[in-house]
Amino acid sequence: MDAIIRPSADIRNHYNEISRQCREERVPVILTVNGRGDTAVLGLQDYYQMKSELELLRTLAEADEDVKTGRVAPIQDTFDDIRSKLLEMRNEI
Repeated sequence: MDAIIRPSADIRNHYNEISRQCREERVPVILTVNGRGDTAVLGLQDYYQMKSELELLRTLAEADEDVKTGRVAPIQDTFDDIRSKLLEMRNEI
């Protein structure tokens, strides 16, 4: 489902409804000021998921660059490093 667009005053007047939409329907809400997009609101679960996915994409981009430049390591060392980073991320959440 696409984002829902609402005026910024709705965050004050209809917070519970916006919060429910973000959490239960898992849809972002775009708040507008003077008819222009200003702020995006999303559920905390979706925020953490997006943050984790972005970090994964950054890691993959770095890995791709490492392969292109010949900076490689034995596979077991790489998997151990990935497991360690995933455990750190899990402990942060």
